[in-house]
Amino acid sequence: MKTLCLILVLSGITVLTGADWARFRGPNGSGTADATGIPLKWTVKKNALWNVEVPGSGNGSPIVYGGKVFLQASSDDATTRLLLCYDAKTGNLDWSESVPGHNAAQKGGIHKKNTLASSTPACDGERVYCIFWDGTNISLHAYSLTGKPVWHKALGEFKCEHGAGSSPMVFAGKVYVNYDQNGAAEIDAFDAKSGDLAWRKKRKPFRACFSTPYIRELPDGRPELVVDSTAGLTGYDPATGDENWTWDWKFPVKPLRTVGGPIPVGDVVVAISGDGDGSRSAVGVSAGPNPKLLWEKTKKSPYVPMPVAKGDYLYWVHDAGLVSCVEAKTGREPWSDERINVKSISASLILTGDRITAISEEGKVNVFRATPKEFEPLWETSLGETVFATPAVADGKMFIRTARHLICIGTK
Repeated sequence: MKTLCLILVLSGITVLTGADWARFRGPNGSGTADATGIPLKWTVKKNALWNVEVPGSGNGSPIVYGGKVFLQASSDDATTRLLLCYDAKTGNLDWSESVPGHNAAQKGGIHKKNTLASSTPACDGERVYCIFWDGTNISLHAYSLTGKPVWHKALGEFKCEHGAGSSPMVFAGKVYVNYDQNGAAEIDAFDAKSGDLAWRKKRKPFRACFSTPYIRELPDGRPELVVDSTAGLTGYDPATGDENWTWDWKFPVKPLRTVGGPIPVGDVVVAISGDGDGSRSAVGVSAGPNPKLLWEKTKKSPYVPMPVAKGDYLYWVHDAGLVSCVEAKTGREPWSDERINVKSISASLILTGDRITAISEEGKVNVFRATPKEFEPLWETSLGETVFATPAVADGKMFIRTARHLICIGTK
């Protein structure tokens, strides 16, 4: 009963069941779900319950709530941004809502692995929240579950040579946006019903970061919002924005960029950062009033693909395909630098039961077991199409966004 109560507290406005994947990387950003219904070995040909073409393009990940799949996209001519809603059972497009966009970022610069729709929406059971980028400015939008616009807030210009890609999260009646760009950084909280600004806290700016916060439970049961960026890790009161603690990230050579978000492993918060030149920093920090750096790794840790945790151990895949197991409290590596058959990976890892799924940019799927004993590869397949988005898992199914399709994998 205590565990159930904790789940209900951390779920936010409404009760999120194990069947929902309501934000980037699913329940509380963990990337973890029940394995029930997902075949141990699968292929698109044999196990796709449906496979539909997605209008436009985008690298944003799907989310699933109440039997619906929500996804963001940009029209091929870059004039429109889309929020799409699919029926999770059939793959039918229930509705599509659009806002104007343009292609200014193509002239000003955008990373070759980024798109004009790289954000992932969030849902609390009452509304769907998403960040749209028009090529220059970003805005936060709320829609009803039937696609009716409820409110939107213009956040302003987003400055980054890589383009935009941050994702919102929602908890206890507030929508949180880590609004971190070149030269300016803040964490904003908005009222989920009205869109009114609830609080805003400035952070030290360095380089644009795209990480999404998560909710940590304090020893006395109160929730805490944990945010990471180049500046470091900070714990905030999610209701007021009051700062509980902060840990400053010190880099040996130059400030690095965070992309995915912090990862909770018990009382340890793990954060990863990097740069296109190969620079890396992965840290384990004891969270709380007196935060302490427990370990740091500056080689062969990931930059973009987020790790997953099972028990006391963390599992990650380096962007070039090297797999390691790391003890969260000590940084000790029971095994490391095992190679999987991929060239490059951007999608975050997914843990279902004791199985970890890694999908590479070229669409190769590798599954290995989450165990500190030894590296244990289980099987591999290919989707036949590029993948940058992180899969979603809900209702015993895995939903994968490729370059042009949305695929539902499950047991027929």
